[in-house]
Amino acid sequence: MFLFQLLSFFLVASKDEEKEEDSKYDLSLYKRGDLLEVPRTLFTHFGIYLGDDRVAHLIPDILPVFSNNKSAISKMVTNNRLVLGVVAKVASVRVDSVADFAYGSQILVNHMDEVCSEPPLDGEEVARRAEKLLGSVDYSLLWYNCEHYVMYCRYGMSISYQTYQFCTAVRKIVCSRMNSYLTALCGVGLSLYLGCMTPLTVLPTLLVSFTIWMAA
Repeated sequence: MFLFQLLSFFLVASKDEEKEEDSKYDLSLYKRGDLLEVPRTLFTHFGIYLGDDRVAHLIPDILPVFSNNKSAISKMVTNNRLVLGVVAKVASVRVDSVADFAYGSQILVNHMDEVCSEPPLDGEEVARRAEKLLGSVDYSLLWYNCEHYVMYCRYGMSISYQTYQFCTAVRKIVCSRMNSYLTALCGVGLSLYLGCMTPLTVLPTLLVSFTIWMAA
């Protein structure tokens, strides 16, 4: 019981915070099927507006792992709950108010229309797809996140530009000539330090370094 109360203190937003946010957003700016996006932690978070102050979005949340209290789970997902949910790979497509979805941030509407090569589907079809996928999902930060979900709903293609940019950045770091030099240097240095400079230790080091060099 004490553990649940402690988790609730850290993971569940207070009622005062929720009331303060509710009046911040003009709902007349959004129509059914719109794609909404807000900055959240290190990434951008996406959702589909369903109308009547309801947003469907795929969001990680650690709280269901520790509690079956539907009232607590239904409250605004805090950043603590979100980050821990990402690590645990626990997520669902749920419906929240615009204020709870935005978490105090400014909302961009249909910004992805300018980025995606495919034209958006009809708003009613977008919302229908979003509602059909409500419930628990197999979450992956790279391969199935909130952007994959909304891109499928609005454009019919499950892709994530954030994932692509992240993987491109990692590839530039890992598959660089400097990294191949450092890998070879560290491998040889470790072999010398351990006093086991043999073909069985040198060849794998050279192979890994050569592979990184060729991929750079």
